[in-house]
Amino acid sequence: MKTTLVAYFSCSGITEKLARTLATVADGDLYKIEPAVPYTEADLNWNNPHSRSSLEMRDKASRPAIANKAIPMEQYDTVYIGFPIWWYVAPTIINTFLEHYDFSGKTVIPFATSGSSGVGETDRWLRASCSSETIWRPARRFPENARAESLKSWIEELHVE
Repeated sequence: MKTTLVAYFSCSGITEKLARTLATVADGDLYKIEPAVPYTEADLNWNNPHSRSSLEMRDKASRPAIANKAIPMEQYDTVYIGFPIWWYVAPTIINTFLEHYDFSGKTVIPFATSGSSGVGETDRWLRASCSSETIWRPARRFPENARAESLKSWIEELHVE
């Protein structure tokens, strides 16, 4: 029996809402990626070039620590990974998550939330954090008001076994 995980990182709750809906539609388990040091409002101020998020996103080697306990990744075949778009890519904590587990033979499907930005270079930067044996699907951006029906259609388009 194949199993699905919907892992997500969310600071404002927008990505979390989408991930919860996706987990219901995909009949998957839900896992929140939590930073070891929570982000404050000041940390997330993208207008401040010295804010924590600005500094992390300028440094492609940045790997913020994750607070959560390890999950039994071996029991999942399909892993959806959700995040907000920061500076036209995924936050670097998503690379931390991807580099922590072996996704060989698993299907990894990134999804993002953004008010208007596309996924930019997300696939290139995230794909590099997985083994070459990972089955990678292109990232998809959803608006914050995405409905269950559009997520269901997307899953059907993916033909995930």
